[in-house]
Amino acid sequence: MPISMYQATVPPLLRAVGNLSSILEKASTHAETRGIDPQVLLQSRLYPDMFSLVRQVQIASDLTRRGTARLAGVDAPPLADTETSFSELVHRLQTTIAYLESFKPEQIDGTEDKEFTVPVGGGHSITMRGWPFLSYFLLPNVFFHVTTAYAILRHNGIELGKRDFLGQP
Repeated sequence: MPISMYQATVPPLLRAVGNLSSILEKASTHAETRGIDPQVLLQSRLYPDMFSLVRQVQIASDLTRRGTARLAGVDAPPLADTETSFSELVHRLQTTIAYLESFKPEQIDGTEDKEFTVPVGGGHSITMRGWPFLSYFLLPNVFFHVTTAYAILRHNGIELGKRDFLGQP
C-alpha cells in the first residue's frame, strides 16, 4: 500500500510537536520542583551561536504550520514570537497541533510533484517539488529543532530519555 503525502506529513509532525509539548511540561515541572528559575532553561542553548530553547520551539512550530500549509496550498496563520514561559510555549505547540488536525488528506495528497518555492532565510529561497520538500526539507528541519530543544533540556539535567522524544506507540 503506498503512503500518501498526508500520511507522510501530518501524523509524524503531530507526534513530534506533541512529544515536544510533553517534554516542555516535564522541564517546567523539573524547574518548579527544584527551585530553578525557568528563564535559565528557556534561554539555554547548546553553543553560543545557536538559538535558545524558546527559539528552537518557535521554529519547530513555524516550520510545522507553514510547511503543512504550503503543501495544502494555503497560508498558515501567523503566530507572534512572544513566548517567555513554558506554559506559553506549550500553548503555542497546542495551537500548532490544533492547526495540523484541521487538515484533511485531500488537501495534501497528490502534491508529490507540485513545485514549491520556499524561503530559507537571508533573502534566499529554494524551489523543489512536494516530495523532496517534505522528505528532505520539512521533516528534517522540524526534527532538527525538536531534537535540539530536547538536547538543551537534557544537557541542563532534565530527566528525559529516548521514550520522551519518540513518545508512546
